[in-house]
Order: sequence, then C-alpha cells, then structure tokens
Amino acid sequence: MTTLCVAIGVAVVVAIDLAGEAAAGSFRSSMESLRGDAAYEITKVGGIPDSVLGDLTRLPVPLEFSARVETYAWLPSIGQRLPLFGVDLLGDGRVRSGVGADLPELGALFESRPAWVPQSLGLQTGDSLELVIGDRLESFTVQGLLASTAEAAGTPQEIVVVDIALAQQVADRIGLLDRIYVYGRADWPEEWTSMVGDALPAGASLEAAGARTEESRKLLKSFRWNLQVLSYIALIVGAFLVYNAVSVSVVRRRVQIGIVRALGVTKGMVRNAFLTEGCFFGAVGTALGLAGGRLLASVAVQLMGQTVTSLYVSSEPGEIEIRPWTVGLALLAGWGVCMASAWWPATEAASIPPAEALARSRRDYEIRRSRGLWTLASIACAVLSSILCMLPAWDRVPYAGFAAAFGLILAMAMLTPAFVAAALRAASGPAHRLLGPAALLGTRSLAGSLGRTAVIVAALAAATSMMVSVGIMVGSLRETMLVWMEQQLQADLYIQAESRPGVGGSATIAEDAARAIEAIPSVEAVDRLRRYSISYGGLPAGLALADFRVLRKRSGMRFLDGRDPAEVADMLVSSDSVIVSEAFSTKHGLDAGDSVVLPIGSGEEAFRVAGVYYDYSGEQGFVLGHRDILMRHLPDSRLTGVAVYAAPGAEVEEVRRSVMDSVSGRRVVVTRTAELRDGATKIFDRTFAITYALEAVAVFVAILGLSGAVLTLVLDRRTELGVLRAVGATRSQVRRLVLVQAGMLGLAANSLGCALGWLLSIVLIKVINKQSFGWTIQFHWPVAILTGAITLIFAATLLAGTYPARIAAAHRPTDASAGA
Repeated sequence: MTTLCVAIGVAVVVAIDLAGEAAAGSFRSSMESLRGDAAYEITKVGGIPDSVLGDLTRLPVPLEFSARVETYAWLPSIGQRLPLFGVDLLGDGRVRSGVGADLPELGALFESRPAWVPQSLGLQTGDSLELVIGDRLESFTVQGLLASTAEAAGTPQEIVVVDIALAQQVADRIGLLDRIYVYGRADWPEEWTSMVGDALPAGASLEAAGARTEESRKLLKSFRWNLQVLSYIALIVGAFLVYNAVSVSVVRRRVQIGIVRALGVTKGMVRNAFLTEGCFFGAVGTALGLAGGRLLASVAVQLMGQTVTSLYVSSEPGEIEIRPWTVGLALLAGWGVCMASAWWPATEAASIPPAEALARSRRDYEIRRSRGLWTLASIACAVLSSILCMLPAWDRVPYAGFAAAFGLILAMAMLTPAFVAAALRAASGPAHRLLGPAALLGTRSLAGSLGRTAVIVAALAAATSMMVSVGIMVGSLRETMLVWMEQQLQADLYIQAESRPGVGGSATIAEDAARAIEAIPSVEAVDRLRRYSISYGGLPAGLALADFRVLRKRSGMRFLDGRDPAEVADMLVSSDSVIVSEAFSTKHGLDAGDSVVLPIGSGEEAFRVAGVYYDYSGEQGFVLGHRDILMRHLPDSRLTGVAVYAAPGAEVEEVRRSVMDSVSGRRVVVTRTAELRDGATKIFDRTFAITYALEAVAVFVAILGLSGAVLTLVLDRRTELGVLRAVGATRSQVRRLVLVQAGMLGLAANSLGCALGWLLSIVLIKVINKQSFGWTIQFHWPVAILTGAITLIFAATLLAGTYPARIAAAHRPTDASAGA
C-alpha cells in the first residue's frame, strides 16, 4: 500500500510536468505555425501598412520577407475555432511549399476564394466551406488539404490558409498586415538591422522571431510553478507514509536488530538494510508512477490547456513526450524522496544498543519525552515561515512564499506528537461515555503508539490542510470575482462577434453596427469597446479602449486608492491619461501619477496613469483608456464588443430583440448581463478543475496510508487483541475499538489540517497569489464546500478502517499465546 501511494504521488508529479510542457509548447502552434526558421519578426499594434513590405524587399540586403494576416475563424458546422492565416501564395515560395499549396488560376483566387484546410475536418477538394470571421459569414472553396510536407516541417495541421489579399478582405484588414517575418542568417551585421529599422513606420518593432512566444512562456511560468508545487503535496504525503512504514519495520524488528548487533553486525550494515527497504519503495513506486504519469498526462493536458486558453493565449495542446528530464524528475521525486524519508528511521535502527533491543516501546517513550522540544522547534519553524512571507518574488515566481508554505507544513509535523497526545487525552473520557470501554481502550492504545499515530496524522493533516487552504483561496477568488462582475458589468446587453475572440483573439465588429444600435429609441447609451494585444516590459498585456463619457455615470469600477470613478473618468476624457489594472501595476511597478509609455503611434506615446483599478478578467494585466484619446494613435474603428444600456423603463428583452433586428445579417451574439456572468463563472470553475483534482489525489493517498497504518497497528498488537478476546471481548467490541482508532485519527488530522489550512490560505492569498498574479483577493470562507470536503474525508477515514477492523475482529483468544 505504501508503494502504491508513492506511485500515485510520482504519477501526479510526472503528469503535471508532461502536461505543462505540452501546454507551453502549444504557444508556437497557435499563431506562429508558419514561421519556419525566421530570424526576426516585425509587428505593430493596429497593423503594418502593406506598402512597407515593398520598401523592405527593395533594400540592398540578402534578406527574405514573408507577410502574414492573422485572425481566427469559427466553423459553425462543427463548433471549432481555428487560426486563419493569410499568406502570399503568389510571391512567397517558401510558404507555398511549406503548406503544399497547389495554386488555382490567378483569377480564381478571388472568384472561388480557395482555402487549404486540415485533414481532420473531413473535407475534400472542391467542397464548400463556411467560416465566421469577425461578424460575417464567409464562403470558401476547399482547394486542398494541408500536405504531409508540412507535417515533416513541424507545421501543425490545425490551421486554415488563404491568400493574403483574400485574408485582408474577409478580415477587414485592407491595406494592413499583422506580421512580417525576416529570413536570413542569425548573425547578420548591425547595418542590416539599421537599414530594416529605417524602412519601418513609426511604432513598428523589430524583434527576434518567437519573442512573443517567450513572453507568453514567462507569463505562464508562475501558473506552472503553482501547479507543480500542488502536485508535490501527494508526494509529501507519500514521504510521511514511507517514513511510517520504515519506522514500523524498525519497531517490529527491534529484537532481531539487537540479536544481530550482539553478533557483531555493524551500525552501517543495519542502516543500509533499512535504507534498502526504502529504496525498494522508491524504485517500484517510481517505475509504476512513470507509467501512470504518462496515462494521467493526457487528462491533465486537457485541463491545463483549458486554463491556458482562458487566461493566457489561444492555443492547442502540444504533444506529450517523455524526455530524459522527465525520467530524472520521476527518480528524484520517487526514489529520492523515499530514500530521504527512510534515512531517519534507518539511522535510528543503527543506533539501537543491543541491551535495549527488548524495549519495544522505547521509541514511543522517547517521542513522548521529546514532544516538548519538537513543539519549540515547531514554533521556531513557524516564525521562520512568517519571515519568508515578507520576501519578494524572484523572476515573478514566489519561491519564498512556497518555502513558507512548506515551512508551515513542517511546523505542523513537528507539533503533531504534542497535539495528538493532548487530543487523545481529552477525547478518552467522552469516547468512553459515548461508545463504551472498547472506545476507551482504542484511544489509549493510540496514545501508547504515539510514534506511529503522529506520523499518519501528520500525513493526513498535510493533505487536508492543502485541500482546505486551496478551497479557501479558490472560494475567496470566486466570491471576489462575482462581486467584481456585479460592479463591473453594469450594461444591460453585451454584443460580441460569434467567433468569440478569446484570449489574444482578433474577432471584431464593424463600427456601423454600434451606430445602428444607438439609433434604437429604447437604447439610452452605447459603449464601444476595443482590445489589442501588446507587449510591455517583456510581457504580454492588453490595451483596451472604452467610452468614458458613457462610463462616467454608469461604471462600478473600483480603484485601489478609493477614488471616485466619475473623477477618474473626467481625467481620462480630458487628458492623455490611462488607468491600469492591479495585475499590470504589480507586474510593472506602476502606480497612480506615474508615466507609462505605450507601443502605439510613434512608439513613444507617453500617458499619465490616472489610477489603478481592481480587475480579474486577465492575468496579463490591462491598460485602459478613453476611446477618442487613444484612437488618435490607433486609427482602427472596428470594435471588439459593444455594451448597450437600455433606456429607463424599457424591457431588456424587448431591447434585445430590437438590437438583434438592427444587426441582422451579422454573425454576432447578443448576451444579457446575467448570462455573461454565468458564462464567466463556468470558465472560472473549469479553470480550477485541475487544482481540485490534485488536492483530491493527495487526500486519496493519505487515506490509503491511514488504512495501511491502522492495519499495521492491528497486526502489531495482535497479542493485546488476543488477550482482549481471551478475557471476554466480543468481535463487535474489537471491531468498534479499531473503528474508534480510525475515527480518532481522522478527527485529529481534520482538526490539525483545518488549522494549518487556514494559515496556508493566508499565505496563498496574501503572498503566493499576489506575487504570482497581482490580484487582491477578499478573504471568504466557502463554508458549504469545506464542510462537505471535511465530512467526506472523515467518512473516508472510517471506511478505511473497516478492513483493519474486520481483521482485528477475526483474532482468536489463542492468538495471545501465539503472539507471546
């Protein structure tokens, strides 16, 4: 059973590592599928004039340039969303051979509107293809399937490719390009860079190819670290169990240890014998865990991929691949942890003098005698953890916060002997009165085996505390987000393109749709929203535009310094000012009154930060400004969304029908505010599904260990149980004795776990979450969820004790003499 627990812990660690690598690797497959071996890329917020491509190709440098128009297409027939690329199929032979595009006649490029699609869609050459791009339904003809040569080149097949001129037309990007790749040797001279830079328009950037992907990887780093640390909890529980298993082995073999030591066996030989036992747990558990981790990874990568798409960037999961690093991680996690856990009891076995070999209860006596010292060590460890909480993050990862959390778990483990002894002493009287003499004997038997009971209580308490702490953190974030949405979403209706841009997407709505909605008599106001993806400080971020003349009277936005939203709105409308989200402020060290230089317009447009507002819509952070001010530098009138405010007294459903009539013919979704909140809540719950799964695994491992520990107690005390049967104890009483022991262990672990979980939740909310994501979370007790989880854990501990109870009840009176 101990080996199984170690195997599960290793499997979870391996699965999260494999899934994290697959999710991180998927960034390249999202919008850089046709990059190839480009050395640099040129981008500009709002788009690059396509005349720039001609200027670049005339430069006297041996470089090749490849233009892109990038957007997303929604396939309504199957409900799938794919990246759509516009490439120069006529002039760019590199791309044409990469996708295996067999060109039609020149005139057919616009007449039949050819597209190349992945084979997974099940379409054939000549089939009709309908795609929702932005707010319009566009028709294409399948010219061909993406060829196997693309697979050989490493190009993902889940894309749609059309000619660049056609892409500009259907994406409403006439005259604009999204990206230009530059091909040439990586060590080109500095004068080439200067010549290329001089040919670019103001605000365009020339950076190493894949820089945006690396930015996204940096942003994902904290998220992956959080999941990896959570995955180690099951392994920490397994470490407790290995320690317990080897300790029990030492206690049960004290006589044999004394005999062989008296015969001349050295301390090193005894130590190595018990380390070999721990090595066996680690070797078998690692082998099983490595195989199980590969199976679990397919599930984990889907859950992690959902979170990545919801919070970071639209992408498809990459391939799950076991690398040498994965095997090394499994060995370190399984074999290494087991050997470290076995070291202390193995050293204890080696230190047993032959004269003390018959003193079976020596270890329990020493633990009872030294629990005061362990309590003092626990306090010191807790103080050190509180100091670690004050240290800042390093490279956006809260290493000190993770160390503080581990320190609290270690402090709990040190405190467990004293806590268990006090709890059992306090519970023996009530247990006797409620459940009879069997319960009293069971409680005192646990107190007499403090060395083993304390370890298993610590293991279950560690798992319970992580479930409680993560439950409080997620519940608090969920409640905070719900309150924020109530304040933030003040409009009656919200309109988005049917293709749903998602994180980093580009689906837009024509501005004339907003004008048509404004003309409806039952509509009081319309807020035009636009969002761009930008890069700031080496990290991806969002730039958002809104009409603060509309929001001045209607916004429920809250600022960190408590300022009046109307006052801030007046400042945004009348000056070159912006507001930034809390996450953006935390990541880049900006506060109200500071200056922020945005990569728009000439590339050096400075704005004053008018305030920092609470925001939970994205982990990358946002800069938000007044539409009319920012449109001076971003002459793009298309919209990401429209917020509609109904006139006083108007029925929202009637307004919705009028809005749908005014935008008929456009592929848009008109959503009521309540529906939008429900959708956001579902995304939130799906995002944290993998977190709940990791905690459930840790608790499951601990309960397995508890069952094994109770069974060990039964087997180790078969003589005492035989004596009880000999003096008249019934099978029912013996069974009740063991079930009481399991229940007492569960109660003690739950009590200690809840207290530790509360402390860990403070670390998670105030330190780890703040340093990782920059969000301020209001503390909230999810009472219903925690009560249900703790009750379930306690019920599982009782269930885990049923088999050992049945074994104990099967003891016969003659076992007393056999044990003797």
